Amino acid sequence: MVRVSSEDVPSLQTVLDALDDDDCRAILKRTAEPMTAIELRDACDIPRSTLYRKLELLTDASLLRERETINPGGGRTTKYERDFDDVTISIDEADRFSVSVERPSRSADERLADIWSKMGEEL
Repeated sequence: MVRVSSEDVPSLQTVLDALDDDDCRAILKRTAEPMTAIELRDACDIPRSTLYRKLELLTDASLLRERETINPGGGRTTKYERDFDDVTISIDEADRFSVSVERPSRSADERLADIWSKMGEEL
């Protein structure tokens, strides 16, 4: 498992908002394997406009990851996949809450795909 680096740690409120949402939890249950937005819309019975807001909330909370692939015939396909093994919410001696997210280890191919996807966002 890999602990999320400090710059990638979502805010406590963002994680709580995502986990408190029924649609977000439905999406997380379905994304053990990568799925497209259309597949998720059908599987979770969520309206398209709502689905994209939920996907954004989950990615902001670092609970879901977007993976872009290039289609052989041209164009790109985005798939969404659950991106955590464990979420821990803690309180310290000063009564401050914190959140930590543990991710599964990634292969070299998966890390390269993440870099490729980020480069595509910047173009």
